[in-house]
Amino acid sequence: MLCSSICHTDISMIQGSPLFQFYPLVLGHEGVGVVETVGDEVKSVKEGDMVIPTYVGECQECENCISGKSNLCLTYPVMLTGLMPDNTSRMSCKGQRLYLPSTCATWSEYTVIDVNYLVKVDPSMNPAHASFISCGFSTGYGAAWKEARVEKGSSVAVFGLGAVGLGAISGAKMLGATKIIGIDINDMKREKGEAFGMTHFINPSNSDKSPSALVKELSGGMGVDYSFECTGVGPLLTESLEATKAGSGKAITLGLGNETFVSFGLLSIFFGRTLKGTVFGGLKPISDLSIIADKCIKQEFPLEKLFTHEVQLTDIEEASELLKQPSCVKVVIKI
Repeated sequence: MLCSSICHTDISMIQGSPLFQFYPLVLGHEGVGVVETVGDEVKSVKEGDMVIPTYVGECQECENCISGKSNLCLTYPVMLTGLMPDNTSRMSCKGQRLYLPSTCATWSEYTVIDVNYLVKVDPSMNPAHASFISCGFSTGYGAAWKEARVEKGSSVAVFGLGAVGLGAISGAKMLGATKIIGIDINDMKREKGEAFGMTHFINPSNSDKSPSALVKELSGGMGVDYSFECTGVGPLLTESLEATKAGSGKAITLGLGNETFVSFGLLSIFFGRTLKGTVFGGLKPISDLSIIADKCIKQEFPLEKLFTHEVQLTDIEEASELLKQPSCVKVVIKI
């Protein structure tokens, strides 16, 4: 591993996410590394290649891969067992098996991963930026690009301006959205949002009105065409949908909190709106992630704005405290 970074999902695991009940657990799913050795049957990467891990595979042959309707490969599915696809873990401590958050664990000096969950990238790519696109930023960008399919001239609202939200803003801008509203209770996120293409900012803590009502005030009372819920905070699921236009609005939920069930306003969806979930923003690692990586190399995204803090792997416990700082977006872990 060259470096890793922290995703909110890692924090959820630390707090006891009901989706990840495997302990002891080695954290980290964002990262970038260099191939040290490969198995006998590995042909797609070789020693010395720079690679990023993914938790979504792409066989390019199964029903989902060829349909164009989903990025959830049936041959190489999302792993939620705490183990590798062959039901093993290649990590242990004092003879005890260590579990993984997805297909590997990146908060480590070395890791072992099934080659079907790896993407080769150009070695000239900034390692920190490569780590960012292995999950957070790409998830938001893909949600705008592949899931919502944002149209030119449309309006967008993004709830939560972390790396995922900033990715959604960037994707909406690239696709030609003309009004992009960012919603966050941290005023310091305004500058970050504007750097990625946000046109309007709302801090709902400064008003007695609901976030959806504030979005409607900025969109002629009708709401926006698309919204993206990037926080995983339960009540914002209804708010993100209510912020869209009745009859045609589409809300994409990307955040994953610690609640498996949340209350939901039925009337919000009853009036013709659409709510859709997404894994990795609908991106396919082979077909799509390479395109985002190429854009990064061409500096089409200001990814340096995401990089706010850095810690050594040996000081990883400092990272969770850094995330509490208002100025923090992404913490890079140097290995």
